[in-house]
Amino acid sequence: MTVFLVSASDPSPLQDFCVAVNDSRIGVFVNGKFCKDPNLTTADDFYFTGLNIPRNTSNPVGSVATLITADIYPGLNTLGIAFARVDFATNGLNPPHTHPRASEILTVLEGTLYAGFVTSNPDNRLITKVLYPGDAFVFPVGLIHFQLNIGNTSAVAFAAFSSQNPGRIDIANAVFGSTPPLSNDVLTKAFQVDEDVIRDLQAQF
Repeated sequence: MTVFLVSASDPSPLQDFCVAVNDSRIGVFVNGKFCKDPNLTTADDFYFTGLNIPRNTSNPVGSVATLITADIYPGLNTLGIAFARVDFATNGLNPPHTHPRASEILTVLEGTLYAGFVTSNPDNRLITKVLYPGDAFVFPVGLIHFQLNIGNTSAVAFAAFSSQNPGRIDIANAVFGSTPPLSNDVLTKAFQVDEDVIRDLQAQF
């Protein structure tokens, strides 16, 4: 029997770096972006500031994830990494979601988070941990995961991703808020509920 091992990741860079630019006249097209001439790069291309600024968590779920990718931070282009600041209000939730192109490691800076992920079929096993400042937790690529602030104060965490464009799919938004909407026949059969429940859920998104 022949066994094939497949590893999925961002392509390996072909040069030291590829600072993204929008002007094709001063770059070479690599990995979806034009690369700035290396001789024109400066320290500012590899520098980002502002992660110390609290974000506004006044929304229905009480959290906001500020994702920093190569679109915002050109020096990340082709390096296969991205990062985020995640702010939580008291009882705030970073709702169940997936990153289709990246694993994630989350580190808590402030507060107390209940974090977890669900393994793939057929087990669908829930793996969770309560995290305190200084704790880290890994979410494997593509698996549904979440974080809930269970402390008495706001919370802050930083996340790092194994892709410069990890993507994000919020489960509830995708299922109940797609454009155009998923058929009620699909949703009622998938969730084993009647159409009134589906309509109520769709109205939330």
